[in-house]
Amino acid sequence: MNIENLQIRIATVEDSAALLDIYKPYVEKTAVTFEYEVPSLEEFSGRIERILKKYPVLVAECENMILGYAYAGAFQSRAAYAWAVETSIYIREDSRKLGIGRFLYGELENILRKQNIVNVNACIAYPIEEDTYLSKDSVKFHEKMGYRMVGEFRKCGYKFNRWYNMVWMEKHIGEHQKKQPPVKVFSEIYKEEFL
Repeated sequence: MNIENLQIRIATVEDSAALLDIYKPYVEKTAVTFEYEVPSLEEFSGRIERILKKYPVLVAECENMILGYAYAGAFQSRAAYAWAVETSIYIREDSRKLGIGRFLYGELENILRKQNIVNVNACIAYPIEEDTYLSKDSVKFHEKMGYRMVGEFRKCGYKFNRWYNMVWMEKHIGEHQKKQPPVKVFSEIYKEEFL
């Protein structure tokens, strides 16, 4: 597989099975996600469909194979938080450390800027001590992408009979103004700029 042929595109609900296959090992074998059970395909498809109504879900594809995906979701539901999102990214087990995450997050930020989002936030599981289930790789990746650490919750996640911390990291991708332009819904931008 030639990673130079990597393409980033908007996910569709039809991609759900491939994305779930990427997500499944994170649930079953890691503490990267604090989810215990792999969601059903129906539940997972519903998640993607709900996100796409307001925010982007992107896939990285190479030679017709999806190697990873990234998406944004609401940071909080109250109106004043509209300009902030929470980001997530998952890369196929055999495709990590190839630079795919950098491309996905780069394009995700481009789209979020078009939506007038100014803050991107990442909620990251963080080990007290690295173990077979969780390393500090996600924090290192986000640091390379320009995120900074803003807070740590201690022993708030319990998985595999171990306690894990959780950290918040943030990055500003736009200008904070006195008269902030309204946030645009992704589905409207998608119609205008991607079709």
